[in-house]
Amino acid sequence: MKIYSKVCLGGTFDQIHLGHKSLLEMAFRLSNEVIIGLTTDERANKNRSKEHLQTYSDRYLSLENYLLKNFKEKHSIVELNDDWGPGAFDENLEAIIVSVETKNVAIALNQNRKLRELEELEIVSIPLILANDGRKISSTRIRNNEIDSKGNKA
Repeated sequence: MKIYSKVCLGGTFDQIHLGHKSLLEMAFRLSNEVIIGLTTDERANKNRSKEHLQTYSDRYLSLENYLLKNFKEKHSIVELNDDWGPGAFDENLEAIIVSVETKNVAIALNQNRKLRELEELEIVSIPLILANDGRKISSTRIRNNEIDSKGNKA
């Protein structure tokens, strides 16, 4: 039995890796419906001038293909151009799934929800997934050919 009827999470999801998979697995394990905020190109490229991210449409297709192959629960992918997306206004959401690294965003989201007189979301925080070298797995490290999507040395 699922704990929540509807949860949310967000990210860039460039180079889908074990960290992304961990977030998604937790969301679908806990809920019947998952809303995934996928950062727009404008938002994703903010403060990343030297990185070459996949386009929004490519990231969307990659994420949608991964979801369809791995999960049967209801999901939707929405554009995310800020820190909160639908989490700030969807009164049916019950929880947000984040990594320990982004828990502060969820705390700020709940403050925003309070101002809108919405119930706070339960914050489900999962640990970072580390590569074999003991450092976190990230799309940046994958793009830089330091590691592969499973955290192995590239």
